[in-house]
Amino acid sequence: MTNAESLQRLAALPAVYEILAHPRLEVLSANIDHDLLVAGIQARLAFHREVLRNGPHHSPPSADELAQEVALEVEKWHAPGLEPVINLTGTLLHTNLGRAPLSAAAIAALVRAAGSVNLEYDLDAGKRGDRDSVVEALLTRLTGAEAATVVNNNAAALYLALNTLANKRRVVVSRGELVEIGASFRMPDIIRASGCRLMEVGTTNRTHLADYRQALDEGGQLLLKVHTSNYRVVGFASEVSLAELVKLGRERNVPVVADLGSGALVDVSRYGVPDEPLVQDAVRAGADLVTFSGDKLLGGPQSGVIVGRSPFIKRVKRNPMKRALRCDKLVLGALDATLAAYLSPQTLEQNLPTYRMLSRSLAEIETLARQVQPPLERWAQGRAKVELLPSRAQVGSGAAPDATLPSLAFALTPLKGSSATQLARALRQLSPPVIGRLHDGGLLLDLRALLDPERLISALSEAPP
Repeated sequence: MTNAESLQRLAALPAVYEILAHPRLEVLSANIDHDLLVAGIQARLAFHREVLRNGPHHSPPSADELAQEVALEVEKWHAPGLEPVINLTGTLLHTNLGRAPLSAAAIAALVRAAGSVNLEYDLDAGKRGDRDSVVEALLTRLTGAEAATVVNNNAAALYLALNTLANKRRVVVSRGELVEIGASFRMPDIIRASGCRLMEVGTTNRTHLADYRQALDEGGQLLLKVHTSNYRVVGFASEVSLAELVKLGRERNVPVVADLGSGALVDVSRYGVPDEPLVQDAVRAGADLVTFSGDKLLGGPQSGVIVGRSPFIKRVKRNPMKRALRCDKLVLGALDATLAAYLSPQTLEQNLPTYRMLSRSLAEIETLARQVQPPLERWAQGRAKVELLPSRAQVGSGAAPDATLPSLAFALTPLKGSSATQLARALRQLSPPVIGRLHDGGLLLDLRALLDPERLISALSEAPP
């Protein structure tokens, strides 16, 4: 194609004002800033100029075609960035899907907190208050700790604890506990970022009390115990208990911090999830500070909780970084409602979705399967063979990595002309989107995390054939 031909094709593109005058955009212009709309048109024109320069077989789009393209793009601007999905992955607390689904009480608390609230206002005294008071009383009552504070996630909680107690000092931790939290965030990185110097002791599989004692002799000034919540070291292995570390810390007058990760407030072994330490046990063992997550086994919003001895919590609250890492009113409201559910442990499974998912029997999951199977088979007709198979679900979000829970899953085997990837994409295009798990050339839809079967049935039934 000659340069003259290329220029002629580019010149055939409609002008901005022609596209702007299209009836479809005239309607949208009432709700969109003029400059933003013009920028959107210019972006589409720039895209087509590039296409025309590099593709001699492409024709310039008409003003009508461009107006439709811009309208579709602009309509996406109004779409919520966060969209509810149906989690059928078999991972109950899926990090990519927002971890713990909130309870009805927590959602109601979010709505209440959206307006003007007594976030930092003492209603009795009529003066400035402390935002931690929203949840501190419940946290201390439930854990047995003297005091508590909350930040925006557990990595921040640990960072703040270490930065407060051991900035520019040596933190002693077992090599077997140097976990990678996720997305390449590693315990050594957090320790160093908090201003501390890392002292590794022991080996990957075996660490003894003498290793910690020697590290203190060599200048260690804080003992850190990390629960390896996302992996297990088994076989020829040993570790030092938190109680033993606390005793050593008291002898040497150095603080002891315990990072529990998931942060269970009830014994989850009854659900088939072993080896998850209780926050209350860490407090009773005497740890000066205990950190844990709010959106894992606690079942609440993303947050990092620090509980412990009052003098240490006071020091944490005075740290200038506390303000940078603090939670807003929405998180505190939802966390407060979540914690309140633990005041009645016998109704926890009814009130917190996390424990509803954990406690489900196979009989209940089978009932869900019978409800869902007819609309799923109708949706899959001509696309996939549908079978109900035994499955194993996992807790997820780094909690209980070696524990799986019995479940049932629909296995979708693609028919000729289809693929598992295409099936997964089609399910994601439903309203609400349905998220499954690709496995062995097929797609699995695990039912343990299905909290509202009617939403799934509706999504499948309303989908076009």
